[in-house]
Amino acid sequence: MIIYSDFAFYYDRLMKDIDYSKWADYIEELFQRNNTRPSMILDLGCGTGSFCMEMAARGYEMIGIDLSPEMLSCAQAKALDKKLDILYLNQDITCFELYGTVDAIVCLMDTLNYITYKNDIKHVLNLVNNYLNPGGLFIFDLNSRYKLENILGNNVFCNNDSDVAYIWQNSYDKTKGICRFDLTFFIESNGKYKRFDEEHYERAYDPEEIRKMILSSGLEFTSAFHEFVFRAPVKSTERIFFTCRKNHL
Repeated sequence: MIIYSDFAFYYDRLMKDIDYSKWADYIEELFQRNNTRPSMILDLGCGTGSFCMEMAARGYEMIGIDLSPEMLSCAQAKALDKKLDILYLNQDITCFELYGTVDAIVCLMDTLNYITYKNDIKHVLNLVNNYLNPGGLFIFDLNSRYKLENILGNNVFCNNDSDVAYIWQNSYDKTKGICRFDLTFFIESNGKYKRFDEEHYERAYDPEEIRKMILSSGLEFTSAFHEFVFRAPVKSTERIFFTCRKNHL
């Protein structure tokens, strides 16, 4: 599923509160805690490339993969503007291909929640294991079941700027563990508003089932942390960061 197809060019406006420097600092701290010094990093589900740009500016060689050509068009334009050399690939992260291996892989901003079938999650983990160099890390985050059910689920959010407005209506299916997002955007242009509608789904995964899938892929599970700190998640944790490693040969 291609998400944010019509709205890709306005995505950064709605994500303006995301502190990509904070995310990069946290990822680098995870590298250090795992005694890893990666040179080449793959970002799965890179969107408009803001995290890739942050890491490229810090000296890492970045590859970004995303299913949306519109998102990648924005990402490429931003990279060219900042004179950053980033390789972007238009692929589905559940069946991506590289020409070689990388030192680390990240998948951030709850991208894996958008994969609603467990077998597809397992496939991603198998591919990660295939394309990581020995000792390389895979770091990803997930919206927790608590967040999808109690914070996002069955709630309505809205925003109204001078030229962009949106209504975000959510419903959570407790039996399936799936949160449905119905988004309606209104974009002002020459005094008129154009409407875009998009429908997204995120699935809740429990930490233990994620750990089991990591192990079954051949990767080594190393940690699961409460968001942006280094302590175990609790019941009310909204975002969980997972780290796993490819075993040395």
